[in-house]
Amino acid sequence: MSRSLLSVDNLTVKFKTDEGMVTAVDAVSFELKQGEILGLVGESGSGKSVTAKSLMLLNAGNTTYGGDSKIVLHNEDRDIDVLSAKEQRDMMAIRGGAISMIFQEPMASFAPAITIGDQMVEQLLLHGSMNKREARELSIDMLNRVGISDAKARFNQYAFELSGGMRQRAMIAMALSTQPKLLIADEPTTALDVTIQAQVLDLMKDLIAEFGMAVLLITHDLGVIAQTADRVAVMYLGKIVETGSVRQIIRAPKHPYTKGLLKALPDLDDLGAPLTPVAGDIPSPLERPAGCVFHTRCPEIIAGRCNTIIPEITDLGDGHSVSCLAAEPSMVTSA
Repeated sequence: MSRSLLSVDNLTVKFKTDEGMVTAVDAVSFELKQGEILGLVGESGSGKSVTAKSLMLLNAGNTTYGGDSKIVLHNEDRDIDVLSAKEQRDMMAIRGGAISMIFQEPMASFAPAITIGDQMVEQLLLHGSMNKREARELSIDMLNRVGISDAKARFNQYAFELSGGMRQRAMIAMALSTQPKLLIADEPTTALDVTIQAQVLDLMKDLIAEFGMAVLLITHDLGVIAQTADRVAVMYLGKIVETGSVRQIIRAPKHPYTKGLLKALPDLDDLGAPLTPVAGDIPSPLERPAGCVFHTRCPEIIAGRCNTIIPEITDLGDGHSVSCLAAEPSMVTSA
């Protein structure tokens, strides 16, 4: 069995704003094993990116973490308590060392006035023990590996000189060049057309298998998850409402929100069928509903209960769990 690489326990993240304290992530727990791809799915505003950035302490502004929140990176030589990391040695081990991140928009990640190659070399010199020549050779090799043609020429170009697909590939090359143990991919294919999207996903799967790294794949697209992930965590308004294998989530979803996300996908067997979006809008984090956070949009709401009771996590067996009153064994039995 693969060893645990990352443990997240009861993670709560709040931001201080002019309107008051905003809870972006609420008591989230999950684990990632070596070589595993965990898909984190949900609508915009669900807290996916805030969760991911917490793993590298990248959330800006007035950020507060819950007192019992824990993020532990299990390195081969020692465990690192991420939220307590203060020393430069620990920060270097986390950011760009054991963990790398592919952001949603490559242009926001590359410095516009520095060439792609210089940025790749700089991070290798910062996080490794190689010299500048070795760093340059490795960077060009990684650009080749991700399918960028004429990598030596691209190495000396700026991000704005590359197409969207090439920029995304260059960012993947930069993220993987340090050979991280965990790759965080935040909506890595959102800005790409479907052909390039498929190529990038295939490329990521090949490189993941080659390097044996774990991946946290953040997306709102369950179609991407079905192609790529091993396990799935479904997130809504800062809470994980269902977790399971891809097969469990796609074929036997238990939470009404998960079911709604799946119904919003096109049916390839019935292309004329209308799409059914999840009704309503996700509430503002400043106005979190009482009880189950999804009850304001839920088609399976239990009157008098869902709007007052916060559902516990129910273990359905075989790694499948759900946070829903309607899915609790007593409710299923009495139905």
